[in-house]
Amino acid sequence: MAQTHYDPKFYSIPEAYLALYKGIKTSLSTITFKKSTDTLSDEFKERIMLAVTEVNSCEICSYVHTRIALEKGLDEEEVQMILGGNSENIPEQERVAILFAQHYADTRGKPARQAWNTLMETYGEQKSRYILGAIRTMMIGNIFGVPVSAFKNRLKGKPNKKSNIGYELSMMVLPIVFAPIAFVHALISQALRIPLLSFRN
Repeated sequence: MAQTHYDPKFYSIPEAYLALYKGIKTSLSTITFKKSTDTLSDEFKERIMLAVTEVNSCEICSYVHTRIALEKGLDEEEVQMILGGNSENIPEQERVAILFAQHYADTRGKPARQAWNTLMETYGEQKSRYILGAIRTMMIGNIFGVPVSAFKNRLKGKPNKKSNIGYELSMMVLPIVFAPIAFVHALISQALRIPLLSFRN
């Protein structure tokens, strides 16, 4: 397997909380959907997750999702191309979703309104929400996975200059604290019909 160079994105604690809240909120927004052809195949979901991970450069997530993607039927060459930022071999019908996933991660969860509109026009509302759910799930994994990877590398004598041990340890504990608060926040947001997405200016 080709060696991947990692230059991870580090997110602030407020950004981490918002990502968790958004992920839960998206799950709540799709929970009433009936099973249909608008659900995503395992292969499609893994391509989305690999695309998000490529942007955030999460070492531990890349390792885990490479293994899962291979188990789901993707070949190693395609996995390595996605992790290298190359979408050349992505199935045509999935390309808009993959590009949106990369854009969402690149803008740290604040996409352009036109990008979302293009996704909706391509896939429809229900499938677009499933795509957003996969993206936001992977964002949560990356945001909390990057500090775990940094901590593991610190123990090997290779600390990341953009991080510190206090941040890494905090980010390993905070999901436990944040999860119930974010769940209640998402329920209230759902009840108040607050939009699923906020867009960058």
